[in-house]
Parts: sequence; C-alpha cells; structure tokens
Amino acid sequence: MAAEQAAPPTADEVIEVLRSVIDPELGSDVVSLGMIPNVEVGNNGYVEIEVRLTISGCPMRADIKRRITERVDIHPGVTRVHITWTEMSAEERTAAMSTARAAAQQRAPETAIGERCQVLAIASGKGGVGKSSVTVNLAAGLAQQGFTVGLLDADIWGFSVPRLLGIEGGLDAVERDGRPHISPHRLNIGKGTIEVVSTGFLVEESTALMWRGLMLTKAVEQFLRDVAWGDLDYLLIDMPPGTGDVQMGLARMLPRTSLVVVTTPALAAQRVAQRAADMAQRSFLPVLGVIENMSGFVCEDGNLHEVFGSGGGKTLAEAIDVPLLGSIPIEAAVSHGGDMGSPVILQSTGAARESFMHIVDEIVRTVAPPRVAAEESDGCATRMLAAFDAALAATD
Repeated sequence: MAAEQAAPPTADEVIEVLRSVIDPELGSDVVSLGMIPNVEVGNNGYVEIEVRLTISGCPMRADIKRRITERVDIHPGVTRVHITWTEMSAEERTAAMSTARAAAQQRAPETAIGERCQVLAIASGKGGVGKSSVTVNLAAGLAQQGFTVGLLDADIWGFSVPRLLGIEGGLDAVERDGRPHISPHRLNIGKGTIEVVSTGFLVEESTALMWRGLMLTKAVEQFLRDVAWGDLDYLLIDMPPGTGDVQMGLARMLPRTSLVVVTTPALAAQRVAQRAADMAQRSFLPVLGVIENMSGFVCEDGNLHEVFGSGGGKTLAEAIDVPLLGSIPIEAAVSHGGDMGSPVILQSTGAARESFMHIVDEIVRTVAPPRVAAEESDGCATRMLAAFDAALAATD
C-alpha cells in the first residue's frame, strides 16, 4: 500500500520558510526585501512562487533559485517548485535597498566611531585627481568651524596625508577599556581639532607597502576599531582610488558611510569616477555629491584656461543625480600649501580657498549637517516643552 502523501504547506508557511533565504548580493532575506510578492500552493503539492528581482538580468538569479528550491523542497508535502521571475519597479527597488542598508547597519561590527559621527568617504575612480588634497582641506575647514574631525588615511599604498598636514612622528599607544589603543596625532585648528591616523606614521614615506587585499582591509579595520578616537563630529576617510577591497570592506564595517566623489573636468576622469559612484550604490552607500578639482586656471589678466577640459563634474553629478558641491580652480597655492603642510583653506585669500570654504559650508548646512548627541537633543526638547508650557500658562 502506497504511503499517504503529506499535506502540502500553506502559502504562509512557505513564506516563513523563505525568510531563511538570504539574497547573496543584498545580504537580507528575500521576504523582507519584498522579493516574494506572491505564493500559491495547489492541493497536489505544487508550489508557485513569484520572485521579483531588482533587475531582470540579475547575475545571482541561478543562485537565488537554488536557495529557494532547496528550502521549499524540504517540506514533505511539496511535490514541485516553480518560480516565476518578475522585475521590481523603481519604488520597490529603492525600498529593497533601504531595507538591505538598515539590515547591514544592524550587522555591522563594533567600531570606535561614535553613533553621532558623520562618516564621509572621499573617493575617486582614478588616482591623480587631487583627492587627498581635497580631503585634507575639507578636514581643515571643518575643524576651523569648531568641529572635531577624524581623518583616516585609508589610501594605504599611496598615503600622503601626513605630508599634506605637516605632521611627523610615529603613533603612540594609550589604554582604553582595559586594552591598548592607537593614539591618533592631534592638530588644533581654530576652535576645532583634527585627529589623524595614517600608515605614513608607521613607515617611511619612501617605503613601498606590498600588501594584498586582505591585509589592506585588516589595516582599515584596525584603524576603525583600535584607535582611541575622540568624540568626533566628522570622520573623513581618504579612500584609495578605484573600487577594490578597501571600499568593499568599509561598506561592511561602516555601512552608515556616505561618499563624496572627486573628479576632474576631463571626460575620461568623469567616466572613471562614475564607477566609484556605482560601487557605492551597489554597496547601498549614499553619494552626497561631486567635487570637481582642477576646474581651470585663471591668469592674472582674468582669462580662464580650461587645462583639463570642462564639464566633467557637472556631467557626473547629473548622471548620478547628486549635487555638484563645488569646483576648485587650479592654483599654485594649493600645491605649495600641500608641500609645506599648510592646507590652502587656512590661508587668507585665493579662489581655491573660497571654493573649499563653499564646499565645507555645503557639507555642514546641507548634505551632511552635524548630528546632535542624544543627551543634547533631549535637553533641547525638554527646554522647548518647558517654554511651550510656560506660554500656555501665560494665556490662562
């Protein structure tokens, strides 16, 4: 006598099982991501599952199919699993990415970076666009406004931050939470402070670091976990050019990071820089804006010479739908300030200084305003409520 066929699962039971299926690219379960809009189960044990992909040509499609089929096939009442593929709308795709980003934040490893710190990665698609100089000037400008700014030189191979700030010497160790931590170099600027960590403090500037991807990622992880950072308002990370291991590691370790992309006016540089923006989007990191460096040279007679072309920054900003935060002209004072360890933004005059100051203002006022500490927010709310109560009492 044939064994009796087990009763098929309900649609709700199938959905619960699918909560254990993790999208290999987004890192969250397919149900939470909105990828399973419909499940139907027939009396004969046939299970029909609609899977909505972020894009129709998703390279992970075969892997997702395998994971879903393996999980659902386990149920003794299932005789067949059939998957119908559809594609998400733009709104559904945005919601899925928001869900994935929130989940990544919850899974992120613990770091020494406080929750209220705004983390800005200054990135570029290629080297030679002045990314490190831009990073240092932005850090100095933020410190000049009274902020405490961490500056992490994550360009492990091409470190230049120590020279650009005129800082020398090794890194000391301090005790924190019962174990040794790296003490960053501290540079007071105006009412603020820059706290700096770089491999340039560990080796001679002329020394070549022949590290592979895993070592690079581990170095950045140590700078995030084992440095005795202060109560930072901002952390600026000078990223290595490109879209390699350090970029992917940072997205995992600090998923609340936002990117600022640096390019030059040249079309070739703009197209390469777009890859950095694409990497950010694939890692669910928001891009705050674009900075165009070396935008033109103004002679003493007032004529503008577009040495590296024109329009690259604006074109890139429009292509990735973010603001152009500013354009920095070619000026000898920028290079001279870097060689002397004195960022141009700290000088008294100059078009480059004015451009950097404008970008700093855009960051503080618009794209990444400083976060208020919870205790400050509570105190402010309490004072507002007290004032409101007083105003009500005065009208009685």
